[in-house]
Amino acid sequence: MVKEALQKKYDELARDLHPHVKVLLDEWKSLQEKYSKDEFEYTVRGKVIKQSLSTRSLSGTRIPKVSMPKFTDWKNIVRWRLQENLPGEFPYTAGVFELKRTGEDPTRMFAGEGGPERTNVRFHYVSAGLPAKRLSTAFDSVTLYGQDPALRPDIYGKVGNSGVSIATVDDAKKLYCGFDLCNPLTSVSMTINGPAPMLLAFFMNAAIDQECEKYIEANQLWHLAEAAFKKKYPGGNRPVYNNLNENGQSVNLPVLENGKVLGLQLLGLSGDEVLPEEVYAGLKQQALSQVRGTVQADILKEDQAQNTCIFSTEFALKLMGDVQEYFIEQNVRNFYSVSISGYHIAEAGANPITQLAFTLANGFTYVEYYLSRGMNIDDFAPNLSFFFSNGMDPEYSVIGRVARRIWAKTIKDVYKGNERSQKLKYHIQTSGRSLHAQEIDFNDIRTSLQALYAIYDNCNSLHTNAYDEAITTPTEESVRRAMAIQLIINKELGTAKIENVLQGSFAIEELTDLVEEAVMMEFDRISERGGVPGAMERMYQRNKIQEESMYYEMQKHTGELPIIGVNTFLSKDGSPTILPNEVIRSSEAEKQQQIKNVEAFWERNNQTAAAAIEKLKRVAVNNGNLFEELMTTVKYCSLGQITNALFEVGGQYRRNM
Repeated sequence: MVKEALQKKYDELARDLHPHVKVLLDEWKSLQEKYSKDEFEYTVRGKVIKQSLSTRSLSGTRIPKVSMPKFTDWKNIVRWRLQENLPGEFPYTAGVFELKRTGEDPTRMFAGEGGPERTNVRFHYVSAGLPAKRLSTAFDSVTLYGQDPALRPDIYGKVGNSGVSIATVDDAKKLYCGFDLCNPLTSVSMTINGPAPMLLAFFMNAAIDQECEKYIEANQLWHLAEAAFKKKYPGGNRPVYNNLNENGQSVNLPVLENGKVLGLQLLGLSGDEVLPEEVYAGLKQQALSQVRGTVQADILKEDQAQNTCIFSTEFALKLMGDVQEYFIEQNVRNFYSVSISGYHIAEAGANPITQLAFTLANGFTYVEYYLSRGMNIDDFAPNLSFFFSNGMDPEYSVIGRVARRIWAKTIKDVYKGNERSQKLKYHIQTSGRSLHAQEIDFNDIRTSLQALYAIYDNCNSLHTNAYDEAITTPTEESVRRAMAIQLIINKELGTAKIENVLQGSFAIEELTDLVEEAVMMEFDRISERGGVPGAMERMYQRNKIQEESMYYEMQKHTGELPIIGVNTFLSKDGSPTILPNEVIRSSEAEKQQQIKNVEAFWERNNQTAAAAIEKLKRVAVNNGNLFEELMTTVKYCSLGQITNALFEVGGQYRRNM
């Protein structure tokens, strides 16, 4: 009798459950069984992948990669599944993939100095011995502002300093030569914003021409390439890879097994000048569908924080939309059209909550803009990525958890996006602002802790700063130490092998809820000011960032915020700036070489550049897709030529005062 009554009550309660809640409860037992097995199977784009669900410690202990909670009551099970859930399960608080990649660490190292050759050599240095080649490119301020190297006093001194000088498609070919840009283990990130579409077109053409080189090699068609070279360069003055380092000394080229350098065999030519039109079109499509990486392109945070805006905001947004539209039409699925960046918001002085709130708000603004252009949410949302800074504050330990949760719920419930669209992927760079010129050796300790935050939080990509970056672009010695930080965490630290190590912590769960609530409150403040564009008109974001920056500096100055080796725990000599043994700067030879290179590029394309520029302007005036046209324009025109042409039709940036 009692049993029947209890069963009746159970059935009544079960009928009253929300259908989704009932599914969550019904799946619980099967999930526990799934994660108790030795192997985990999942499918990515139709391919079944198997991975071990555990590791063995030196003591022989079986360490599960994903730990399941031991809940038995419905309330805790439902709450955990709605707010936390397993990695790869909505709302992706613990991570967007079920398990981490086994053949590819999140390591992505930043490099850029001098000309493309020197940076190319550095790329080969930082990726040596790693199966995955994950390159991140820093550009000099001349490139960031869309100009060409020149003798002009306001340009010359900046050429190749604090970033690589890139002005033409030939420069891009040199920069990435020796790397197979269409290999699934190669991924390239470019930190460029205002002129992002032009640099992206350089990169895409470099990747396409690599595919052309492979086709020519496979079919032994080099006689066609030589004929094209003779026609275009009757005097024999073909562009070359100038293998000079900062001292003007020769360095070795990155030669492949067949004795050739991939990416340099068509230097000075485009594949369509060698191969039949239909062959080139097929290779182009093949390259676009395979190439992996991201371009920053985030113009909203430029206005709010970093200031390298060159075009009017409206025109810059149009360019971003054109890139994404082109990606949809050409089935570019593995390359992110924008990296929505909080890093520079944090570097300008914002605290972690403001960084996260402004970045996510910018991301949703891009969603609204792309939707207004008629794009489908599931066609573009998977091509959006994010970029955050990790400092020392407690909120940084949950920044990825909160971002994933808010993004997933909003894309699913507000925009009705599919599972792929709901997954927020993000890159972390340890905080440059937390690096100090005093006691620079201590910077590695700060970077190690920030990297631990990122890896525990299941970031998709990670750059660890070198200790000397408070003063210089990293040296070979300092960048090796920076790479070792994350490699030691990933390869040696036992708890890093547990992929949801933060889950189940009372402190982490409460901190996640607190940060999420604070971000939602900031969303309200932005909405009250007319959304992101309206708040920008009122200088809301800039003013808030500046206030938080001032607060940090005051706390540091008074000592209320202790910083070891800077305002406390000082050495016997006080807190002097410590210069590293080597300070990296571009050489005179590199500056002169880049100027000669761009002038030679102008000269050999003199007959075609003017027509290409005029056609680009017409496309802009007629509201056509500018990126589609840029894919052709960059074959004949330099960065500065294109930028100045687009100023005439799109307007230059002017700050709202």
